[in-house]
Amino acid sequence: MAAPFNPPPADLPGKPTVEAWTPPPTSKLDIDWAKLRTIELSLLDSPDPKVVQGLVDTCKVAIRDDGFIFLTNYGVSLDQLHRQFDIAQYLHRNITDEDKERLHWNPDESGTFAGWKPKYGWRRDKGAKDNIEHFNYYQPQFESMDRVPTCMHPFWDEIVDFCNYLTYSVNKRLLKLLSKVLEMDDEYLWEHVQSKVGPVGQGYFRQALYYASDEDVSAKSNGTRMNGHCDFGTTTMLFSVPVSSLQIWGRDGQWRYVPYKAGALVINIGETLELVSGGHFRATRHRVVDPPSDQMTFDRLSLVLFQASEGDLRMEPAYESPLLKREGCFDSQGAYREFKRLREKGIPVPTNRQWREVQIADAHHSTDAAPNDKIVYVNGTKHLQREYLGVNILLPA
Repeated sequence: MAAPFNPPPADLPGKPTVEAWTPPPTSKLDIDWAKLRTIELSLLDSPDPKVVQGLVDTCKVAIRDDGFIFLTNYGVSLDQLHRQFDIAQYLHRNITDEDKERLHWNPDESGTFAGWKPKYGWRRDKGAKDNIEHFNYYQPQFESMDRVPTCMHPFWDEIVDFCNYLTYSVNKRLLKLLSKVLEMDDEYLWEHVQSKVGPVGQGYFRQALYYASDEDVSAKSNGTRMNGHCDFGTTTMLFSVPVSSLQIWGRDGQWRYVPYKAGALVINIGETLELVSGGHFRATRHRVVDPPSDQMTFDRLSLVLFQASEGDLRMEPAYESPLLKREGCFDSQGAYREFKRLREKGIPVPTNRQWREVQIADAHHSTDAAPNDKIVYVNGTKHLQREYLGVNILLPA
């Protein structure tokens, strides 16, 4: 039985009083929401094999059809989660201009999002206003407090314990479930794919703030705050929030908002697991847009931990999986299909580190210039076509 999260006390000496985050109201509009399946992670510990198998069967269908799931009963209470939102809110209200400059990010050269992102684009140099700010904690941030905003120092024990629990308890159990779907040893994905150095491995933890929609920014970006994309890691652990801005691309070619589910993790599968599973796991395209009209005046505070694989691995399908042996691989998926094309030509596929760093270095907001993007239309729908390291990427805009 997995132990529940047991964070450090919030009232230790030296910790400033933090104003509680107040969740904004949810949208009351009649919306065609994405219908995600819910995985109750605690059922993985059930002594009844039928219960566990039922969980595996549900997960198999969900990640094949949607690539996104709601994860509930994973060990963090709603109060504990809201404390982390309190801390993130405190960051955005109290980070100094000096720390913003000192810890300013440089994705162009580093191939990571580490540090402070101002609300002016996705490059080192100031770009068009996008009204998105966040701080990203990679392993170097966890190794040196000099790389962490000063206002976060009093809460460092809570941030570290939170990330450790998400990685070494929640994500480890989730990968156990996904290994069961592949009909492999329970520890297969954890031992052979997942990075395991420090609280976030080779991934990163983000405290983000999407400021309320600005008419000028919204007009320039056509309401898109982050372009359609797939995540490149193993799993992405996003905490559900009331302001609905996340949309996923359905098999019917339609974007749909993901609804709010209090306390739940919104899990999406990254391209690494799509490759390992031979296309059985779906890395689903998603984007961030302006919220519904009755939420346009609300800020959207967001917490997310992007889990990553070992950087030196060149991902191949787990051909030893009984599932893959029995059902084969699915060529319909983007990353899997493109990596397969390289392998058939005898060309080494990129390492996981190369694959994520080249995409980070090219990341941009929809208001930014995008010289590497080619616009194409598929069945009348606008898509962006990119090429990284010989791999073609086609994403709905």
